[in-house]
Amino acid sequence: NVKLGGLGPDYEAIKEKVKKLKQQKEYAKQIKEHNMKSIASVQRLPTKPQVTSSVSRQKALEYAKKIPRPKPLTARPSDEEVKEERVLPQTLNGDSLPQLASLETLQNRHEKEKQVVAAFRTLHIF
Repeated sequence: NVKLGGLGPDYEAIKEKVKKLKQQKEYAKQIKEHNMKSIASVQRLPTKPQVTSSVSRQKALEYAKKIPRPKPLTARPSDEEVKEERVLPQTLNGDSLPQLASLETLQNRHEKEKQVVAAFRTLHIF
């Protein structure tokens, strides 16, 4: 009962290989379908990590409400301006005139601005 190889192709061995390949493909197809169904069911379930992030956000908001807000900065007039505000010029009738900037203050400001302009001109910016 010994079967020796022949000179031509062995059709029985080829049929067995084809049958085995078909079984592998069928099995792969079944596994793929099963995986697709399980993935679809997993995606439908809500995720719980989002709940924990909202809790931490709530804690952060509570903390932010407890921190005192900084007070806005107010422009404080200099000592010279305060003195000038206290002295209001009056007319001969005793009525007070609206407050005007003193001539000295305006001259000082003019001199400072002259110096700034001169500095720009030496740098050839203008």
